[in-house]
Amino acid sequence: MPADPPIPILHIRSVTVILDADLARLYGTTTRRLNEQVRRNEERFPPDFRFQLRPAEKEKVVANCDHLQSLKFSKALPWAFTEHGALMASNVLNTPDAVKMSVYIIRVFIKQRELLSANEAILRRLAEIDRKLFLHDSALRDVYQKLLPLLQPPPDPPKRQIGFHP
Repeated sequence: MPADPPIPILHIRSVTVILDADLARLYGTTTRRLNEQVRRNEERFPPDFRFQLRPAEKEKVVANCDHLQSLKFSKALPWAFTEHGALMASNVLNTPDAVKMSVYIIRVFIKQRELLSANEAILRRLAEIDRKLFLHDSALRDVYQKLLPLLQPPPDPPKRQIGFHP
């Protein structure tokens, strides 16, 4: 079985998405055709399924993703599809390549979600360890402050004075 093609998943506006150009390439169609089918089936794509990038977001994406250099001089702003939007796009395209590729895309989104949840668990555990270390650190500081007087050398005994003292 051939290796799964790389799927460029991006994180924009705190949402995990794939751009229309990448989605069209994966589905074996043109970006124009993909967006045309999406426009024809607008009711299937609520705002949480796809959104259009702002000019600043487009510039940032083009600057960070070498494979999107063709978007640099494009006047159109790209569309970003969420996991559900990518699946819905394969349904409206209804080509064999789109159906096969949608399975791969969903698996990539699931894998990424699993990795993020694992990272969250690790970060939660690190925060708990940090809190415990802070408590232990303050307890050790208190013990040190109480032991410090005991660690000081005893004061020198008074010197015996020569002569008679009543």
